[in-house]
Amino acid sequence: MGIERLLATLAITLSILSGNGNTVHSFDGGTHQKPQHSLCEELILPSGYPCSEYTIQTKDGFLLGLQRVSSSSSALRLGHDAERGPPVLLLHGLFMAGDAWFLNTPDQSLGFVLADHGFDVWVGNVRGTRWSHGHVSLPEKNKQFWDWSWQELALYDVAEIINYINSITNSKIFVVGHSQGTIISFAAFTQPEIVKKVAAAALLSPISYLDHVSAPLVLRMVKMHIDKMILSMGVHQLNFKSEWAANLLVSLCDTRLSCNDMLSSITGKNCCFNESRVEFYLEQEPHASSSKNLNHLFQMIRKGSFSKYDYGKLKNLIEYGKFKPPKFDLSRIPKSLPLWMAYGGNDALADVTDLQHTLKELPSTPEVVYLENYGHIDFILSLQAKQDLYDPMIRFFKSLGKFTSM
Repeated sequence: MGIERLLATLAITLSILSGNGNTVHSFDGGTHQKPQHSLCEELILPSGYPCSEYTIQTKDGFLLGLQRVSSSSSALRLGHDAERGPPVLLLHGLFMAGDAWFLNTPDQSLGFVLADHGFDVWVGNVRGTRWSHGHVSLPEKNKQFWDWSWQELALYDVAEIINYINSITNSKIFVVGHSQGTIISFAAFTQPEIVKKVAAAALLSPISYLDHVSAPLVLRMVKMHIDKMILSMGVHQLNFKSEWAANLLVSLCDTRLSCNDMLSSITGKNCCFNESRVEFYLEQEPHASSSKNLNHLFQMIRKGSFSKYDYGKLKNLIEYGKFKPPKFDLSRIPKSLPLWMAYGGNDALADVTDLQHTLKELPSTPEVVYLENYGHIDFILSLQAKQDLYDPMIRFFKSLGKFTSM
């Protein structure tokens, strides 16, 4: 029954998709859009934390929103021109943005906790998310605006964010990533010109390989090649706040795959987040991403590789000079780069077998924390994350000593 519903949904959508070849068809949220505010205004300043907004431009023309957060007590104690603590960059996951680090109370949200410990907190927002600001020349309705995957997020977005923070602080940077934020971190760290500006990294639900994903709904989508179907229909933007996209997910459910708990079917069973705050979480999440990005992630699941986007043999030859896309070589990440990782026993996306594959390819021996009952979302929303994760992470960062200027 699920496949019939899915095909019907796709057929209806295909029938309404029309326009010229440069127009992007998207799972948008309709005409009743949430009023646009800044991340500082919406989540950080109301909690009493000083927050500044920046816009930076990538080499391929995207305008990224970047926030800088400190604690009220530090601001009062140190004064406006006083020295800040070491900079920490937060990189969010897929279909999320910088708000992910501030969704719980100040004593439970990593962005606030780091600020309270005196860190100079910088909040990244990749292209296409609500807190970034478009492109210098491409409108969001143009399909070229969405012609990117996590490859560009690593090589352009992360690179420019790190360069900018380094230019402002004159310090190497601590990087914290969750989920897709770890994928783009790993890829970026293989690039010498980027990693030389990084002092250490803490990776939550670390991912570089995805071929042991166990999430039922994700595996069903991969098996049915939903990513390819969406691209072939000319849909380049994914926004799962829309009715169409929600119906697509429901269409994938049948008696063999219950979607009563949609989140668990995607992320694994989460133990510890506050279910009474789900409505508030959904006011912020999910954010948009590109269909090409989903396709790239599904390529990783099908091929068991950590490589650049696979265009097919002919276009690969044009893009890369070879028939197969080049791999991101984890052995190129410097052995001297301190790494701290945390993973969960119920995480259906960052599987322990894939993590072991990653660890074998790294030259270094990262410090690893295992939390048996954690699912994928617990790493940013767990009510116990401060004692389980954030306190050990901060001890790791502080054990490395105070930064010196580059």
